[in-house]
Amino acid sequence: MSSTAVRADCAADPGGTLTFHLTTPVAAAATLLLRRRGAAGAGPGGTVRIPLSGFGPGRSRAVLPASARLAEGRWDAYVEEPGAERARSVEPGLRDLRALVDRSPDTGAPGITARVPYPTADGRLALRCWVRAPHAEAGALVAGPDGMTVEGVLYGITAEEGAAVQARLPGDPARVHTVPLTLADGATGAFAFTLPYAPPAAGPVPETQLWQLWLVPAAGGERVRISRILDDVWSRHKSFVYPGVPAAPGVLATPCYTADNDLCLRLEPAPASG
Repeated sequence: MSSTAVRADCAADPGGTLTFHLTTPVAAAATLLLRRRGAAGAGPGGTVRIPLSGFGPGRSRAVLPASARLAEGRWDAYVEEPGAERARSVEPGLRDLRALVDRSPDTGAPGITARVPYPTADGRLALRCWVRAPHAEAGALVAGPDGMTVEGVLYGITAEEGAAVQARLPGDPARVHTVPLTLADGATGAFAFTLPYAPPAAGPVPETQLWQLWLVPAAGGERVRISRILDDVWSRHKSFVYPGVPAAPGVLATPCYTADNDLCLRLEPAPASG
């Protein structure tokens, strides 16, 4: 651990409030600083300061309420102390995120927010924040031999006649494949769809392609990105791995998530045999 770093445990409650317990002594009147990665300096929306209060010898606490406004992105944690030339980085301690597992916000709300504390690759504490209005939350996913079947819940908007899911290849507007959306009886906002692999794989696949999946709630409506963010997983692209299957001659298809937890279909040339 760095001698200038502060160590912090964190815990989440079912409503989304996060409490940071600093286990390293800090100066009186210090604050917990959250700085959004990529934000220019201390511009509007780029920093959030939370007062620290003592709750034991050499320990202090900061509370980030669920109602606090944070832009979508990755936020790094620091401690600012009066008179110090620079903020001290925060290293992750224990993370009790059990309350975030299988969250079920009100589907009638205009949108949702999700915040997950996580350790960065270089050993610092950060916060992954999503702000989606509306939002299509992916749930159970079955990677079949011919296609992927996905269940989910729609937040902040109601699916209507003509609702569908689109698989879109970024950078090529002509590459779009559409499948109908099925709405679950008696379950508000619940939906399902099956995307066959063959239609997207029928076009040229000279290199790896990530097809984005979008839900269109009504014919001609504004599309909504399908993601999975309502739990304690800050990045799914390496932890949720599905098998690849042949989708066309020389092409493998694999459901996958991006580092930002957006659902995709990955197409790639199959390895040469022999």
